[in-house]
Amino acid sequence: MQFRPQGVCSQMINVELDGDTIKSVQFVGGCSGNTQGVARLVEGMNVDEAIARIEGIQCGFKPTSCPDQLAKALRMAKAQDN
Repeated sequence: MQFRPQGVCSQMINVELDGDTIKSVQFVGGCSGNTQGVARLVEGMNVDEAIARIEGIQCGFKPTSCPDQLAKALRMAKAQDN
């Protein structure tokens, strides 16, 4: 599933689930080291656990962040799978 984030530097987030488990995450654009780190940390994690850990994180003065946008993408992907 492709998700177009808003309010952050990354331009696209690609998410693949295997049931309720995050199979893979790929950010297009954004801060390369940070987005790769976040993607690797959540791979293999339960979707709901990942959302609980990263939802609401802010980037500086922005009301959102790449991890927060990933939480939104995961919610959307989970809804599509059900």
